[in-house]
Amino acid sequence: MSKTLVIAEKPSVGRDVSKVLTGPFSKGDGFLEGPDHVITWAVGHLVQLAEPDEYDDRFKKWRMADLPIVPERFRLVIRDERSKKQMNVIKRLLAREDIDSVVNACDAGREGELIFAYLYEKAGSKKPIKRLWLHSMTPGAIRDAFGELRPGADLASLEAAARSRSEADWIVGMNATRAATIRLRSAFDGAVSLGRVQTPTLAILARREQEIREFVPEPYWIVDATFDPTAEPSGRAYEGRFHAGANPRLKTGEEAAAVVEACRDATGEITKLTKTEQKQRPPLLYDLTRLQSDASSRYGFTLRRTLAAAQRLYEEHQALTYPRTNSRYLPSDMVDEIKPIARLVGERSEYSEGARYVLGLDVLPLGRVINDEKVTDHHAIIPTNAEHHPVDKMSEDDLRIYDMVVRRFLAVFHPEAVFENTRVETTVSDYVFRTRGKRILVPGWRAVYGETADAEERGDDDEGREQQLPRLEQGESAAVKEVASEEKVTQPPRRYSDGSLVTIMETAGKLVDDEELREAMKDSGIGTPATRAAIIERLIQVGYVERDGRALVVTEKGMNVIRLLGEHALTSPGLTGEWEARLSKIETGEDSREAFMGDIVKFAESTVGELDTKLKDVRIERANLGPCPVCGRDIIENRKGYSCWSREDPGCGFVIWKSKAGKQLPVSVARELIKTGRTEKPVTGFKGRSGRSFRARLALQQSDEGKWRVEFDEPWAKEGAKPPEAEEEQQQAPPSAEHPAAA
Repeated sequence: MSKTLVIAEKPSVGRDVSKVLTGPFSKGDGFLEGPDHVITWAVGHLVQLAEPDEYDDRFKKWRMADLPIVPERFRLVIRDERSKKQMNVIKRLLAREDIDSVVNACDAGREGELIFAYLYEKAGSKKPIKRLWLHSMTPGAIRDAFGELRPGADLASLEAAARSRSEADWIVGMNATRAATIRLRSAFDGAVSLGRVQTPTLAILARREQEIREFVPEPYWIVDATFDPTAEPSGRAYEGRFHAGANPRLKTGEEAAAVVEACRDATGEITKLTKTEQKQRPPLLYDLTRLQSDASSRYGFTLRRTLAAAQRLYEEHQALTYPRTNSRYLPSDMVDEIKPIARLVGERSEYSEGARYVLGLDVLPLGRVINDEKVTDHHAIIPTNAEHHPVDKMSEDDLRIYDMVVRRFLAVFHPEAVFENTRVETTVSDYVFRTRGKRILVPGWRAVYGETADAEERGDDDEGREQQLPRLEQGESAAVKEVASEEKVTQPPRRYSDGSLVTIMETAGKLVDDEELREAMKDSGIGTPATRAAIIERLIQVGYVERDGRALVVTEKGMNVIRLLGEHALTSPGLTGEWEARLSKIETGEDSREAFMGDIVKFAESTVGELDTKLKDVRIERANLGPCPVCGRDIIENRKGYSCWSREDPGCGFVIWKSKAGKQLPVSVARELIKTGRTEKPVTGFKGRSGRSFRARLALQQSDEGKWRVEFDEPWAKEGAKPPEAEEEQQQAPPSAEHPAAA
């Protein structure tokens, strides 16, 4: 009797599929077998593109004369020993005579298609393929998908886009990295990693870092007063901030003091009072990018942490639909599922009111929810229509992401929120103080968020904070109860967090706040929702970026890479965005794989030539950190450290090595250690043996043998304990005991 082989992406998916197909299933080594189906899995990428030296031994040496390397046909290799074991299982199953067809049950997207295409090609099988296309892992959704299996040929354009993305990254990354590394060997310790997607992302971060470094803070003054209307009823105090025209900032302390002196103990008049209504539409449903951005700003989650939680909610808990989506809409054939989903989530008390409203609607407002044209591979992330959602089995991370998706799903069917904005001007001796008030009139969709409904109110800024105002009347007199000035300084731009960076990547480096405009631009972003987390982690892995709390800080190495590349097209977010848009068109058949890859090869050729010329004689200026604390000779930066010795002068042997617990110590830290013997503030970016990051103060210490070392200057280090957990890891499972990696 013939059987069908089902190849899933992960074992957990294979197990879920087995619960739906005709059983019973027996367990084999790397597969499950039933009466009609054999189920196995890929465990992610089992197969990858071969390294250059797999094509020719001469590529083992990195030489400019061999570049660019562009294989006529790309070779595939098995990733590692673990992958080899499972790949052998798949090969044996594909070779069985009773297996007459194959179902590709890998994730329904570009990367899932690539995983299957590579392993199938490597296995050398020719058996017919059908595609299982899942939006949800509920039994009903799996059963329905098996009833609507698609011919493998229907996904040929998706496979073409997947192979093009992979090969383009190989061609550009491999050649650019080799060219830059060959020319900068004397300047950098290790390879200079460049890539089609990672380099423009680094450029965005580096340009913000440069803005921060070049920023010169300037002092300014503001004047605040507290007013109390003189008429009854009493107790109607409010605050106001002085404005010179539209500007609340005063350039000198003397100007501020003059305003304070003129208004102290005076009585002013409310010369202007206006009230306007503001309507706020509910936000669109979540795609992965917006979910990651909101989880970053709300909880400090990294992109990877949010994606991991969403993936667990999809695969293990079957509570959310497929997360790696760039759509914020639902298809029209899902309209009938909306109320059953609302009924399911409404069983929990925290969602009951919001669900009750949705269930009570005779006609659902679907204008900003249903859009078949904006749903390609996958629709927006919403709760599933399952028998139940196992909330009691979810981790804290999973619960937070689940809560965000459920509330967003319910909110989108609610009416607009309506606010009353009040603007008050109080004039005292010709000085005008402005006051802003905000009051929610109709909670609308914000009621779904309960106590966070007034989260729109902002803290203090130059305009003054938004207040809950008492009843005031134009023409009223108001006594100045308190008035004072405060000196402030202008602030540099903020560094990007995971959440703010991913929204910039979505629109190819452009600052776009309007939700509808962002939707129009998302097909031309840097990377895809499924890959952006890995891009950021890659920049951290190669030492270009470090985390400081929620902020992404570019290292000196990362800054130097972008400085040396200058305006090269590889740093352009716009160019990368255009490539991503072309990959999307390959998926839909509007562009061809051949044309795209031809342009990628031309780009690699020009990039190698430009890097060869631009970087040939480049020398990175080494920092002089001043006199050695031991012998007085100048301490000079070199590739691996900061020391007073050189080829011409051996010095006294004093050295601060750059590498410390997975971090490269920058010039600023070395300079502080030489000057004071310790760092005043904790230094970020160290890594423990488990890979978790931590921050710590440092100190220079001399051993009994007279050698100087940089040690952690923290109580836990002196006690031989592990470093504290990184902020981004605090919600994860408790870590095993560890010590910092050796310096």
